[in-house]
Amino acid sequence: MSHLVAPSLLSANFLQLKDEIDMVNQSEADLFHVDVMDGHFVPNISFGFSIIKQIKSQAEKPLDVHLMISNPDHYLRDFKDAGADWLSVHYETCPHLHRTIQQIHNLEMKPGVVINPHTHVELLRDILPDVGFVLLMSVNPGFGGQHFIENAYRRIAALREMKAALNPDLFIEVDGGVGTGNAAALLEAGADILVAGSAIFKASDPKATIKKLKNPA
Repeated sequence: MSHLVAPSLLSANFLQLKDEIDMVNQSEADLFHVDVMDGHFVPNISFGFSIIKQIKSQAEKPLDVHLMISNPDHYLRDFKDAGADWLSVHYETCPHLHRTIQQIHNLEMKPGVVINPHTHVELLRDILPDVGFVLLMSVNPGFGGQHFIENAYRRIAALREMKAALNPDLFIEVDGGVGTGNAAALLEAGADILVAGSAIFKASDPKATIKKLKNPA
């Protein structure tokens, strides 16, 4: 399958958010990546339900909502109602991960699980058959514009081997420090979805950058 590109709205210009959404709509991007942070699980606060609803009202592509929050189970239906199409939760925040994933599935969203850079990929083995995608963080979550952690290549490759054995339809998503300079290497390692924020929204020509991420050399 062809890989997907998901511009991360955390790096967008919020004073021109409609224009930024329109740009993504008109580009070759496949998803909108929306980072939700609570100031507790991660040291930052971002989008709430009302902003996600407004994004959804303008977006012509699915919303890939990444919950960097404690107690995500309390809010799953709220995110569905706000417009999430894909919804991912952190392994580190879910003591009953299988139940959480089933709830997301029952709400008719694509369920995903996220792991931080220090969390071993092997810990996902038992949940892998039940999720639609795994998001591997290649920076420590909480802020945009961080430097890529090189160990991510090995982690992607390890997850690719598990995918082949347990869930061939799984999407492997990577987020953090992704850009045109490392896109080809990430895809070669086994990534299926590239999340990019600063690399797209800080570029002089964001649509051209998205095109290059879709078609890396």
